[in-house]
Amino acid sequence: MTNRIPLLIDTDPGVDDALAILMAFNDPRHEVVGLTIAAGNVGLQHTVANALKLCEVVGADVPVYPGSAEPLLHPARDAAYVHGRDGFGDTGYELASRGPEVEHAALAILRLSHQYAGRLLLVALGPLTNLALALKLDPTLPSRVARCVVMGGAVTGHGNITPAAEFNIAFDPEAAHIVFSAFPHVDLSDWEATLDHGLLDTDVDRWLTAASPRARFYDAISRQTRAWAGERRGNRWASADALAMAFALSPEGAVDTAERPLAVEMEGRQARGATIIDWRRESGRPDNVRILQRYEQGRFEALIEAALAAD
Repeated sequence: MTNRIPLLIDTDPGVDDALAILMAFNDPRHEVVGLTIAAGNVGLQHTVANALKLCEVVGADVPVYPGSAEPLLHPARDAAYVHGRDGFGDTGYELASRGPEVEHAALAILRLSHQYAGRLLLVALGPLTNLALALKLDPTLPSRVARCVVMGGAVTGHGNITPAAEFNIAFDPEAAHIVFSAFPHVDLSDWEATLDHGLLDTDVDRWLTAASPRARFYDAISRQTRAWAGERRGNRWASADALAMAFALSPEGAVDTAERPLAVEMEGRQARGATIIDWRRESGRPDNVRILQRYEQGRFEALIEAALAAD
C-alpha cells in the first residue's frame, strides 16, 4: 500500500477547477484516485470532456466518472458566461483520446470510500449533487472519509451568484443541505476567503510563461475568464477552487480558521442557497464546519506556480 494520501475530487471543470486539479496532480503527498463529475459551471457533457482532457494534459490515467447532469430538484443557471460555453474558454481544444467510466459518480464515491476507508481525502469543488446522491444511497459514507473539504458558501452573505449565495451552493441548495447535515465535520473554503487571497495578474501572467504543456494549456483555457474577471475585479484574480485545493493539500498553511454550525437556506425568496453561519452559536447545534479565514499567501501562490511549471 502506498503512503500517499488517496484523493478523490468531485468537480465540474471549469477554469478554476482545472487549476485546482493541476495542483492535485502535482502534489507528491497525494494520489488522485478518481474524478467524479457533475454539471455546474457548464453542462455535464462539457465537464466530463474537460476532466478527461486535463488527465491527458498531465499524462494521468485517472478514471473519470460522470455523475449528475442537473440539480436534485430545481433547475439552475450555469456559469458559461464566466468560463465559456464549454467551460474551457471556447478554445476548441482537441478532445481526449479516451472516454469516461461507465460507473456513476455517486457509486464511485461509495466504492472508493470503502477501498480507501479511513484514509480518503474527499475534495468537492462544484455543486454537491453527486455527494448528496451517494449519501442517500449510503448514509454511513462520512464514517469512511478521513477529511472532507468543500469549496462553497459565502459565510457573511456576500455572494457571487445572488446577493447572498455562492455559486456551488446556490446551484443545488438541497444537495448542500444533505451534505452539511450528514458530515459531522467539513473543512470549508468559501467565496469570501477567495476574495481575500486574490492573485496579482502580473504574477499569473508570469507563471503562465513556464515552458510546460500544463502552463500553455491553462493559459489558453483561462484567457476568457481572466479577462472577464479583470474587467470587474481589478488587478487581482480570484481562484476559488485553487484556494480550496491548497487548504486540502497543505492544511498546515491555514493561518486562521473558525469552527461554527452551518445551515443552508433552501426556501428564502431573497437568500435561497445562502450558507447561514451561527457565529454566536445561538441554535445550540454542534459546529459542523471549519471555515478557512486566512491562508499563507506565499504557500498558496507557490503551489500554483509549481503546478503550472510541472512537466
